Amino acid sequence: MRTPALSTFERRLLNRLQGSLPVVARPFRAVAKELRTTEARVLEGIEALKKKGMVRRVGGVFSSRDMGFKSTLVAAKVSPRRLEGVVRFVNSFPEVTHNYLRGNDVNVWFTLTARSRRRINEILKAVGKQPGVERLIELPALNQYKVEVKFSM
Repeated sequence: MRTPALSTFERRLLNRLQGSLPVVARPFRAVAKELRTTEARVLEGIEALKKKGMVRRVGGVFSSRDMGFKSTLVAAKVSPRRLEGVVRFVNSFPEVTHNYLRGNDVNVWFTLTARSRRRINEILKAVGKQPGVERLIELPALNQYKVEVKFSM
């Protein structure tokens, strides 16, 4: 897969968006001021980056643990014939924050973040009953590490 060509402005915008956004009523206006452009151009640039597949979303990242939520990583062995339906079912839960396919027997990996352990258990039970789900492995975090990665564009 080729990396899409980026304009100088898109590179500057990507570099800026990797940091925190100003906590103000119009954060993209503040970013625009820093980049010496307009708010409209910043918003258009973000949309262009989304279309190119360089940005999936721009938004806040919250500490679910500090907010009282529970989370877990789940690995599932799903029959290839049932994969699409199971993935669609898993993704139907708003508590699923990430879902990845892997190229081995344990082929579906997803994270759950819910208000309670009880809710996580309900979701796991429902997923486990789906046709094609042969095995669920829950891998809760024992320790939490915060890694910050910034790319220089």
